[in-house]
Amino acid sequence: MAEQTIPRKKVVILGSTGSIGTSALKVAREIPDCMEVVGLAAGRRGEQLAEQAREFGVKHLAIADESLRDTVAAGAPSGAVVHAGAEGLRELARLPEAEMVLVSIVGTEGLQPALDAIEAGKDLAVASKEILVMAGEIVMAAAERAGVKVLPVDSEHNAIFQCLEGNAGGADAVRRLLLTASGGPFRTTGRESLAAVTPEQALDHPTWKMGPKITIDSATLFNKGLEMIEARWLFGVEMDRVEVVVHPQSIVHSMVEFVDGSVLAQLSTTDMCFPIQYAVTWPQRVAHSLKPLDFASLARLDFEEPRLEVFPALRLAREAGNRCGTLPAVMNAANEVAVDAFLRKNLSFPRIWELVEEVMANHEVVDSPSLETLLSADREARVAAQEVLARLSG
Repeated sequence: MAEQTIPRKKVVILGSTGSIGTSALKVAREIPDCMEVVGLAAGRRGEQLAEQAREFGVKHLAIADESLRDTVAAGAPSGAVVHAGAEGLRELARLPEAEMVLVSIVGTEGLQPALDAIEAGKDLAVASKEILVMAGEIVMAAAERAGVKVLPVDSEHNAIFQCLEGNAGGADAVRRLLLTASGGPFRTTGRESLAAVTPEQALDHPTWKMGPKITIDSATLFNKGLEMIEARWLFGVEMDRVEVVVHPQSIVHSMVEFVDGSVLAQLSTTDMCFPIQYAVTWPQRVAHSLKPLDFASLARLDFEEPRLEVFPALRLAREAGNRCGTLPAVMNAANEVAVDAFLRKNLSFPRIWELVEEVMANHEVVDSPSLETLLSADREARVAAQEVLARLSG
C-alpha cells in the first residue's frame, strides 16, 4: 500500500495557553509534518504565550490584555509582531498565511474572530461552544457562503462528525444524535445535598481536566446543554433529534442513531488531543503516540438517563434551542455570570440554574437576529443577571 501524503496545515490557535490550546500544541509537537503553528493568541498569560512562540518559532502573536503587550514582545522571538486587545485577536484570525483557525477562547470573545476567519477564507476549528450557541445560524451561513469548513473540536461533536462520515443520506438519514455526558462530580448526589456544594468540589471533575468555567458547566450539565444547541447547528438537525445520555466512563464520546436503527459510536481514551488532531488532519488520519484503548481492561460501559428533575440545565437548553433567536445567547450570558458568581462564592450551586431560568423567562426574544442584535442581547442579559444575582445572593 502506498504511503499517504498529508499536506502540512498552517494553523492559528486563539486561546493557546488554555487547556484546549496546550493540547493543540501537543498535537503540533506530535505531527510536525502535518501541522505548522503560524499564530498564537492568549488572554492574560503573556509570559507563557511568549514561551510558546519561542518553542514553535511563531512570529504572529496576540494578547487580549493590552497591558501585557510589552511583556509578550520582550519574550517573543526576534522579529515577532505582537497584536493586542480585541482587534489583535481579529488581526490574527485574518492572518493571510493561515489555512485554519482554532478558536478555543472561553466565552463570547471568540465570536467576532471566528467570523473574521471565515470571511478571510479560513477553515474554522471550533472548541468554544459559545460561538455556535450564540450565533449558530449566522456562523454556519457565513461558512457556506465562504465555502469553508466548520470542524468541531469538542470531543462529543467531533465524535458525531466522525460517525457521520460517509453518510450519503445527510440529516434525513439521522434519527438521533446522542451526546454522552460523564454526569460530572454530582452524578449520584441527591438534590437536597447540592445547596452545600463548594466550588472546590464542583471543580473536581471525575474524568476530564479542563478550565474552571467548563468544569463548573460540566457539574451543572450546562456544558451538555450548550453542546445540544451547538449540535443542532453543526449537523443541521432539530433539537428534538438531539439527546443526552449519561456515560460515566467517558469512553464513548457520542453516538449517531440512523433511521434504519443502526447506531455508530466513536470511542477513545479521554484525551482532547484525539479530536484536535482529527480536525487538523481531516479528511485523513495519521498515526500518533496517544494511549490506545485496552478493551480487556474496560470491564464495563454504563449508560443512564440524565436526572432532568435534579439538573434542569438540559431542559433550559432545549427550550433555548427550540425557540432560537436571541434566547440561546441570553441563556449563555446569564450562565457565565452565574458561574463566575459561584466561583467567587457569591451564589449557591443550585441557584446557578435559578438565575439562568429567571433571566431567560424575562427576556423578549428577537427572531432571526443580526450579529449586533445578538451582542446587544448578550449585554442586556448580563445586566439582568447581575440584578437577579444581587437579589439571590442577598
